[in-house]
Amino acid sequence: MKRAERTPEGDALSDLVLDLFRLDGLLLTAGDRLVAPLGLTSARWQVLGAIVSAERPQPVAWLARDLGGNRQNVQRIINDLHREGLVSFEVNPHHRRAQLVVLTENGQRAFEAAMELQVPWINDLSEGLSVKDIRIVHRVITALRDKLEGSREDKLRVPADRDHRFQAIVITRSRAS
Repeated sequence: MKRAERTPEGDALSDLVLDLFRLDGLLLTAGDRLVAPLGLTSARWQVLGAIVSAERPQPVAWLARDLGGNRQNVQRIINDLHREGLVSFEVNPHHRRAQLVVLTENGQRAFEAAMELQVPWINDLSEGLSVKDIRIVHRVITALRDKLEGSREDKLRVPADRDHRFQAIVITRSRAS
């Protein structure tokens, strides 16, 4: 049986994915350090950001979808944020059991403080990179995300008889809050 071979594009994308995995870990670690003085983690900061970005209060499942995570992980983080008074729950008129998540004043202050810390950090990180290059990378990442979000789950599975560096692409992040 002939082994499947990657195209040059597949090879380049595989290298990019490996670097994105490494970058993801580094960004989460840096984010954890950045917001630790506020009592936050990268995961909590991301969830607060999803709540802020939503046009209106949303249930946990919708926030999880927006984050590209799974509902159970986001629910756990939301529960932690609720215990700390950073979010509250409202009745969802469209679904009795799926409460809406709302940012409290303390949650809004925590998010704004995190964003204030982020400004000098992101400016330093972007030093030496051109806006043009950043926008190109953003377009590539957006195109990949759109392809993955448009794919059915079974299209993402890699046949076991193929020699790949990774047997599956993990889309959801199960990083601890």
